[in-house]
Amino acid sequence: MVLKPKKTDKKVSSTVFYKMSFRCILSTMRKFQLVSEYAPSGDQITAIDALAQGILRGDRYQTLKGVTGSGKTFTMANIIERVQRPTLIISHNKTLSAQLYSEFKNFFPHNAVEYFVSYYDYYQPEAYVPARDLYIEKDASINDEIDRMRLRATFSLMERRDVIVVATVSCIYGLGLPETWKDLRIHIDKNIDMEPAVLKRQLTALQYERNDDVLERGRYRSKGDVIEIFPAYLEEAYRVEFDWETITSIKKFNPLTHEIVADYDELTIYPAKHFVMPEDAIPNAIGRIRKQLDDRLQELRQAGSILEAERLKTRTEYDLEMLAEMGYCPGIENYSAPIANRKPGEPPATLFHYFPDDFIVFLDESHVTLPQVGGMYEGDRSRKQNLVNFGFRLPSALDNRPLKIAEFEAKIKQAIFVSATPGKTEVAKSTQVVEQLIRPTGLLDPILEVHTSEGQMEDIYREVTERIARGERSLLLTLTKKMAEDLTEYLLSLNLKVKYIHSEVETIERVEILKGLRNGEFDVLVGINLLREGIDLPEVSFIGILDADKIGFLRSTTSLIQIIGRAARNAEGKVILYADRISDAMKEAITETNRRRSIQERYNKEHHITPKTITKAITDILVRENETKAEAVTDELEPILNSHNIFNGNERKKLIAKLEKQMAEYADMLMYEQAAILRDKIIELKSFKK
Repeated sequence: MVLKPKKTDKKVSSTVFYKMSFRCILSTMRKFQLVSEYAPSGDQITAIDALAQGILRGDRYQTLKGVTGSGKTFTMANIIERVQRPTLIISHNKTLSAQLYSEFKNFFPHNAVEYFVSYYDYYQPEAYVPARDLYIEKDASINDEIDRMRLRATFSLMERRDVIVVATVSCIYGLGLPETWKDLRIHIDKNIDMEPAVLKRQLTALQYERNDDVLERGRYRSKGDVIEIFPAYLEEAYRVEFDWETITSIKKFNPLTHEIVADYDELTIYPAKHFVMPEDAIPNAIGRIRKQLDDRLQELRQAGSILEAERLKTRTEYDLEMLAEMGYCPGIENYSAPIANRKPGEPPATLFHYFPDDFIVFLDESHVTLPQVGGMYEGDRSRKQNLVNFGFRLPSALDNRPLKIAEFEAKIKQAIFVSATPGKTEVAKSTQVVEQLIRPTGLLDPILEVHTSEGQMEDIYREVTERIARGERSLLLTLTKKMAEDLTEYLLSLNLKVKYIHSEVETIERVEILKGLRNGEFDVLVGINLLREGIDLPEVSFIGILDADKIGFLRSTTSLIQIIGRAARNAEGKVILYADRISDAMKEAITETNRRRSIQERYNKEHHITPKTITKAITDILVRENETKAEAVTDELEPILNSHNIFNGNERKKLIAKLEKQMAEYADMLMYEQAAILRDKIIELKSFKK
């Protein structure tokens, strides 16, 4: 990236220009540096070599077919270090993406590891139901921290090459143009004169709000010769001090404690929102929107849709007035096509457009992620088509959309599909499928048995009690929530310690339940389909799959292999499939599991490896992490707690609100232990009596 000097009334000296350019060159020269106490082992070594060579020779698609617990994430990290390319990692849900984000932050502490997921805690999209003449207004609750992290991701991509972005499929939705977002940035230098009023106008154009009382993310305040700016993508703020028209200092400071963190000679501020446009582009954009409005009104009136025409006219003209006055309006993304001067049907700019051309993509759990990408477009269009047909939106709203699957593939130059069970599509596209079957621990895929459903309760009781006697845990998989609850009740009647988990159990409670299982608070966990991808339960040595022969998603080949993998963390792992026949899915899952196990046994024999379960070590780590996290949370909260008088009712309410917000942010980042610590503090404050 070459940084051009900002246009000002005064010339920029060659010294300043070269200093700016040199800073940008240095930022692009940073290398990915993997930090880990472990080195690749087993077939991780061959997988890293093969896939890295595939990227370097230009292979477009490859597949890493790795069994559960084989260290696929570590392999991905080594490939990134080997090829030194900006990287996008896409997962199919927030939970797994947060887990990946945490792991890659640990692997690459010296590089930019960013997080890009949907920033809605709650989202009710705008919709119209013609059969009931029911208009549903958009209602959403934006997570402020995730919004910051999304902006931080694009900021990092503009400033450097050593960037890893962990994202969900929300990355295929429309985003503001990167060229506009980049060109509108403000560069401030102590060697360039600038009037404070000019800087304030520029910040307003970048959608920063002025608030002289409270400095929050995406805002600035002005007091005398000082302007304080809180960039929307950072956790620190900047203080710019003037002596008349000359900038005398630029300081970074903590907005909570006001402690000065660093001094700078120069500073670049990017826009506070992704959907922004230059002031001189607004009239042209408004002209294009108005032209589309006139054409659409004519269509509706000619079709006799007078009500729809008047509705569209009223709503759109209100938005146009907002754009003319403020340069922004609610729902501005629905006008992204005319604002960017895109033709109808052209794909929108997305996160992909912020990456350099040579970036690589990992699709984690690709057997789920890729179909999810393919299904986004049609669902979005069907909802918006009603809004357009009935006069709630202009046709341009249809172009504020996710990418079609063909457009998604066109943006990806090189990708690696990562899954224990890659689909036929991934395998067919790949120039090579690299298997990673050897676990660093030497653990094998579990022993598989098929038992008839007749007498299955007695059989389950016998298997479970054997595990309890050895201090091990069990999982039982049912098809429905009702079955999970009934089975739990039955086992409780036999004096077993049992709990169930399903979709109605809250996130933090689910984690507490899983921790309880690992710590031995109970012995058997009953669930449906929540115990497949991404769950690490090494204490579990037995899994019983009920109705294993039923046809459906939960008992497909892919699902069965994923479930079976949950028992591969324990040296005594065993899975029993309860069925009255052997379905095709069962046959394939059994064949694949036995094939993998034989390869693993042969490798262990050749290298004299004895598989061992590390249950005790994991439990110790869990306790130690909790103690460390509790101390970290206490240190972090101390300034907040000290700034509120808990004996004052209003002050106590404000403190509780802050802690609840922080607790939600911890939960969103999968920092559940920290969230639980805050939860206990909130309960203590709510029960406080003066």
